[in-house]
Amino acid sequence: MQKTNPRSSLRAPIVMGIVNATPDSFSDGGRFEGQAGVEHALRLAEEGAQVLDIGGESTRPGAETIGVQEEIDRILPIIEAVAARVPAPISVDTRKPEVARAAVAAGAAYWNDVSALRFSEDSLSVAAELRVPVVLMHAQGDPATMQDAPAYQDVTAEVLAFLHERIAAARAAGVAEIIADPGIGFGKALEHNVTLFRSLDRFSGLGVPLMMGASRKRFISTLDRDGPPESRLGGSLAAVLRARQANFAWFRVHDVAQTRQALALWEALGPSNA
Repeated sequence: MQKTNPRSSLRAPIVMGIVNATPDSFSDGGRFEGQAGVEHALRLAEEGAQVLDIGGESTRPGAETIGVQEEIDRILPIIEAVAARVPAPISVDTRKPEVARAAVAAGAAYWNDVSALRFSEDSLSVAAELRVPVVLMHAQGDPATMQDAPAYQDVTAEVLAFLHERIAAARAAGVAEIIADPGIGFGKALEHNVTLFRSLDRFSGLGVPLMMGASRKRFISTLDRDGPPESRLGGSLAAVLRARQANFAWFRVHDVAQTRQALALWEALGPSNA
């Protein structure tokens, strides 16, 4: 399916549906590899996902890095099949510039990078070369060790300073469109996540669109009662609405239909914060 300008029709709030083509992601690892990933992406598009975020390497706590070719092999058949069948633009969820380049060539229109273009010395230049919007996310440490002992003097100030620096670096490299994500759950203990949510209004000072990616994260069940990731829908929706109140525009979620409904009611029942 031809996408002459896949981003031009997007209006906030924007719901990004998660497609984990991995055997070990924290919520749905092993469920959506290969053809199952294609079918899941099509289902999320039918539920109203405005962007589909397809990733082939888990970044859950404790996850190990996989090779470039293995990651490409996991995601490219899904990206190619989905790009041919739905109008929703595709985002590639990867830290590796080689994977991003292959994904964009196959039809991806966004690069979602949890390392904020720090994983490779080539990340900044490749992002500029690809000329796609890039999501820059804060993370303390890498997935393998990030939850071992996260520590901050002032978590909000430190996350903001990091994102300011990465936005400046991306702009200096020639990346024209940037989205920022505070990285809930990435190198952060419960108190850090809670503090960030209480200070989300400060992130508007970054001057770029903001993304919230708290869907099904463990801190939700820590605040309530423990349960499997799929039992955390209520908390996921609460996180989305708190972020929308703070003028976040992007929401990366597993539960697309429910998130769309919650946001539609939020927008209809009160004055817009956009």
